[in-house]
Amino acid sequence: MFVGALELDLLLGDVRSLKQKRSVVRPVIAEIRKRFEVAVAEAGHLELHRRALLGVAVVAADGGHVRAVLDACERLVADRPEIELLSAHRRLLGPEDE
Repeated sequence: MFVGALELDLLLGDVRSLKQKRSVVRPVIAEIRKRFEVAVAEAGHLELHRRALLGVAVVAADGGHVRAVLDACERLVADRPEIELLSAHRRLLGPEDE
């Protein structure tokens, strides 16, 4: 079993309230969930209007599949014109890890 985690630090476009932030972030989260069948949530920068931290997690039998899914999730977010991807950090845990 392999477990992958991806942390995406985002800068949002012209967002002036937490309500506007939700209207940008929620559709992104929903699209990632639906397209890739992964767990995803807003996990940080909750009080900031123009920043968001998304966490994505995936479990699979093959490490290559986990990496491919996390790569696709990162590309989906990076390709959104209203979002600037500031950083992406990933972790992969496999059978040899404790």
